[in-house]
Amino acid sequence: MYERQTQFQNNDAAFSVMVRVGTVTAVDNVKRLAQVFFQDMNLPSGWIPVLINRDFIPDYDVPQKTEKRGGGAGDAAFEEHDHDLIIKPWMPKVNDQVLCLYEPIRDGRGFVLGGIQAWQ
Repeated sequence: MYERQTQFQNNDAAFSVMVRVGTVTAVDNVKRLAQVFFQDMNLPSGWIPVLINRDFIPDYDVPQKTEKRGGGAGDAAFEEHDHDLIIKPWMPKVNDQVLCLYEPIRDGRGFVLGGIQAWQ
């Protein structure tokens, strides 16, 4: 019984090191990297990649456009027109709280899985 209880405690400890909640301290939007500070461990991360998770896009494999807007006042500058819709993957901002996952090995790679909305 004691051996099994110790195994669960070791698994809990390993899990708490693998899955971490922290606060973003720096972001590189071009390289999709972030640095995170883990308060519970008083430990900063190095640059870790942010997973690509896109917002909902209405259609796939077609150019995304905004809806047409009607012109006004008969002036050519206000003719009916549309604009390209630019959709970028989410990136955290400094001071955002994020959930991170680390490989379960010493000095394993880490990844930002996503943001955590403050509910408290």
